[in-house]
Amino acid sequence: MPALSRQEPRTASDTALAPWPLAVLDVPGLRRDGLRPTALRQFILKVHSRCNLSCTYCYIYHAADASWRSHPARATGDTMRRTALRIAEHVDRHRLSEVRVDLHGGEPLMSGPEAVLEYVAEVRAVLPGSCELRTSVQTNGTLLTESGLGELARAGVRVGLSLDGGNAALNHRRVDHTGRPSWPAAERAARLLARHPGTYAGLLCTIDLNADPAEVYTSLAELRPPTADLLLPHANWSHPPPGLPLRAPEAVRTGNPAAAPYGDWLAAVFDLWWDADRSERPHPRIRLFTEIIALLLGLPSTTESVGLSPVAALIVETDGSIEQVDSLKSAYEGATRTGLDVFRHTFDEALDHPGMVARQLGTTALGRACHSCPVLRVCGGGNYAHRYREGSGFRHPSVYCADLERLIRHIATRLAAVVPPLVPPNGRTA
Repeated sequence: MPALSRQEPRTASDTALAPWPLAVLDVPGLRRDGLRPTALRQFILKVHSRCNLSCTYCYIYHAADASWRSHPARATGDTMRRTALRIAEHVDRHRLSEVRVDLHGGEPLMSGPEAVLEYVAEVRAVLPGSCELRTSVQTNGTLLTESGLGELARAGVRVGLSLDGGNAALNHRRVDHTGRPSWPAAERAARLLARHPGTYAGLLCTIDLNADPAEVYTSLAELRPPTADLLLPHANWSHPPPGLPLRAPEAVRTGNPAAAPYGDWLAAVFDLWWDADRSERPHPRIRLFTEIIALLLGLPSTTESVGLSPVAALIVETDGSIEQVDSLKSAYEGATRTGLDVFRHTFDEALDHPGMVARQLGTTALGRACHSCPVLRVCGGGNYAHRYREGSGFRHPSVYCADLERLIRHIATRLAAVVPPLVPPNGRTA
């Protein structure tokens, strides 16, 4: 891997906030030296840029970036058609046999399922028959109806639901713009989806340290999702998550971790999940846990939360602009932007944006502390957005470094009791 040198900056404000990678990463040099991009396989298409809820922790509407205000409320037919053609173009160029299209918002069902179905139809109409299309929509559930679910199911669109737990108290942060709780409507959606498992994609749940981990897990399991994603709140070194002090990435000391409340919380859930009697009642596949187990056994990761696999996803906003994934909105204003759009640019051009390249560099994108970490190959530096520090950028360990190490070591210990790991946590072969 060549040395990383300066390239033409994006804007003065961007490069001041995140010099790595925007001002430092020499993308043309990397390409000349043989670094090839990983083709995109996941396209997150924004149907609506507005939401009927105002969740107190939302990183789109209550974080550093407010760019949603400048986006049209809904993607037009022209934007949908142009995006579909760009996806087909990318599939053809890279001879992809499968792609994933996820419809997001805001709340993508703000005007019912029609806009989602229109977007999916546009993509399906131009995609070559040799490429399988997997589609899903991620919703807060409050606007999901039985008839709407039937329409989505007939179109092959699976439905994911965002919740903070399986009861009203756990969802107290998920309120509408007048402060009214969303739980009654969301619960109806969860019960509806449980009756249609073939269309149920699973649950997303952001961790709240104030919530009892056993209550969160058992209440979510009772909703019978096939999968559940337990998400660390989007935060970074300049804006730490609740329960963690403001500190510097230089303070990271791997092998002797500091307090790790999120790691402790997740370890408690892992034990409940690992020890559950699956003959008594169904239990969801929890993606973070299965990803860590796979990595401990020497398999590649399929998510950017852990592991070193290159990120192969991007977003198309309602105005057709091509952006990096939404989690970066928690870093600073404009952190997701690439300056590209589907009307004038290909997705291959987006792959040459320094932010996209950085997320496909593996260990080269990680800071010094990560390279000496015993769980590097499993942790992978954590979520890219969680590495940010204002004034230096994204070449740091995750702000959840100690928490990830705590969880990985805990899972490795439990796993080693039944299956000797093929690859130890430090990534060195036995």
